[in-house]
Amino acid sequence: MCGAVSTGSLFPKPYADFVARLRVPMGFLLVAAFAWFALPTPRSLACGIPVSLAGLALRAWAAGHLAKDKQLATGGPYAYIRNPLYLGTLLVALGLATAARGVWLAALFAAVFLLVYLPAVMLEEQHLNRLFPEYAAYAAAVPGLIPHRRPHPGASRFSPALYWKNREYQALAGFAAGLAWLIYRAMAVTP
Repeated sequence: MCGAVSTGSLFPKPYADFVARLRVPMGFLLVAAFAWFALPTPRSLACGIPVSLAGLALRAWAAGHLAKDKQLATGGPYAYIRNPLYLGTLLVALGLATAARGVWLAALFAAVFLLVYLPAVMLEEQHLNRLFPEYAAYAAAVPGLIPHRRPHPGASRFSPALYWKNREYQALAGFAAGLAWLIYRAMAVTP
């Protein structure tokens, strides 16, 4: 997934179509597991929250450069990585799992990411390849999930309007709710 455009070799298309519809229900499952299994401490919060904030910042930066289905995003974080929203999601989850002191939670999220989110990435890349003729060259030059140091030439400016249109504020609200829960749990667990 980190190189050229995926042709579906990892996941059959019917499977990818099916699990793509499970992203939202799986999100609710992850939230329930998170709420149940979280055992944060002040130290785990101090370690995990900055990682999650970095993920949120990456997601916000990406959302402000993304005009879905209208223009291929190649500027901002898309100059370094094809899927900054997914990388941001990974960082948010890693930070929350660290803050929650949840190896179980990290393993659960890793499984959901591999089995649900990666097939969704594959479908999105196929869609972009059909929609934008220049996508194949872009995908050949920019890695999928591991950023590279030299940016691909792509000019765009961050747009607060795109941030709002893409409803990225929902990720911030979800994080704030999760953080509030973690702080509450840490206060309840810590004597």
